[in-house]
This record gives sequence, C-alpha cells and structure tokens, in this order.
Amino acid sequence: MTEQQFPATPDAEAAVPGDASAAPAADASFEATRRMTELAILDALRAVVDPEIGMNVVELALIKQILLGPDSTEVKMILTTPFCPYAGAMIQQVKEQAESVVDHPVKVTLLAERWDPRDAGLMW
Repeated sequence: MTEQQFPATPDAEAAVPGDASAAPAADASFEATRRMTELAILDALRAVVDPEIGMNVVELALIKQILLGPDSTEVKMILTTPFCPYAGAMIQQVKEQAESVVDHPVKVTLLAERWDPRDAGLMW
C-alpha cells in the first residue's frame, strides 16, 4: 500500500507559524474584540448626561473617536458649547465610565470642533 499525499488546504497553510497568510484571521479576531470594547465604552458613556440639555454624550454626538491601545485608551470628544460650565465634570465622568470598561487609564481629549445639533438628530 502506498502512502497517500493530500494537497495542503488553505486552513493548513494558515496554521504554519510565521506564514503571512495567518495574519488576516488574527487581525479579524483582534478587530472584533476592539469593536466590542468600543461598543462597551459607548454603552458606559450613555451614563454621562449633559445637565443643561438632559441627554447623554453619546446621543448628543459629543464622542468623536475612541482610540484603543493595549495599554492606553483615548476618548476624543467635544462640548455643546465652548464655555460649558459642566465641562470639567463631564470630562471626568467620561474618563471614569470608560475606565470602568478597560483595565488601564483613559485619556480624554477635548477637541476644538464645534457641536452641531443636527449631528445628534436635533432640529432646533
């Protein structure tokens, strides 16, 4: 009886250490985990309410970007008005809520971008 050779399958090739074709599967898993973490942070940020408007920072479209890293996270946000009297408290709450999701410090960066109520679906 002769030994039968089977052609390598794409899955078998992906399992070879150091093979570049293994990267897309790992990247997809990493991206899925990253997206789940971003969504968990956004969900936690729904607890941060702008007291003057009575809506949360996610509904108001104040959260512009979440940058996730292995040891740090940055939340980029804007305010409804440049001279918001609750800015300090809201920034601190965003930091605390995001840190309740990740296991490392979170930096909150305030952007100079102007808020537009239409971004939040509000027509005044």
